[in-house]
Amino acid sequence: MKTRTQIALLAVGLSTAATALAQGPYLQGHYIPGVEGIQAATLPPAGLYVRDYNYTYWANRFNMPDGSQAPGDFNAVVYANVPRVVWMTGKKIFGADFGMDALIPLVYKNIEGVGNHFSAGDACFEPVLLSWHLNKFDIAAGYAFYAPTAAAGTVAAGQLDAGSGFWTQMITFGGTWYADAKKTWSISALNRYEFNSIQRNTGLRAGQVYTLEYGVAKALTPTLKFGAAGYYQTQTTLDSGDGASTARDSVAAIGPEITYDFPKIMLFTSLRYEREFFANDRPQGNVVTLTITKRF
Repeated sequence: MKTRTQIALLAVGLSTAATALAQGPYLQGHYIPGVEGIQAATLPPAGLYVRDYNYTYWANRFNMPDGSQAPGDFNAVVYANVPRVVWMTGKKIFGADFGMDALIPLVYKNIEGVGNHFSAGDACFEPVLLSWHLNKFDIAAGYAFYAPTAAAGTVAAGQLDAGSGFWTQMITFGGTWYADAKKTWSISALNRYEFNSIQRNTGLRAGQVYTLEYGVAKALTPTLKFGAAGYYQTQTTLDSGDGASTARDSVAAIGPEITYDFPKIMLFTSLRYEREFFANDRPQGNVVTLTITKRF
């Protein structure tokens, strides 16, 4: 089984295909949930957008593989600022709006008993981003990859670098359903699946990972929405390689979200809190995400 320190370092991170955070050199996929919420499967119209994710995770509990709390003290805090550039080109492919995006996370980590550190994380590139806008549905699909562009530390050295040391390929598919004619009620689900390569210098490979982010929302005015969002993530295959873990981690969370738009200046904001209500073989904590999007 992975040590508590290893789990802590790898689990309190973020990334996206939206976003990549504190990826340690340990066996976990890049995408950490909690960065997308209500209407996550609805992509914007043609244009150039800059999204700034402000992600904070904190936990004072570490769970064993059976979900029970491990003995001893545990405290971890991660903050990431993740600028993401999205370009919806205005071109069509298979009837879908075609776009692409890229991001590089900037990560601060503070792990009790290990230390604190600020560094850049691995870069994410999504060269294929497809969006269909139908009568009562929005559909999104994409292909992204994470490159090991950042330094990758080791537990033995006590390092807190934000790099993973391996490549990840990720496919995304999801949809938003509007329950009424005026589209004031929406239900969304966004699915992601990761395939990880062998980690450099160790010969280990992280297991494949499935992530679901979902949300239910009500538009109270044309610019104000309120709802609930959550996520579920589970490791679907075991890690491989000499000394790899025999446990599969999983986590789930839910919480409120509010969004407010400033259409005159083309600025869009969302604030979301999610509390993890179960976790196996990893920390169990809280996520707050403030996202600011500007269209140019």
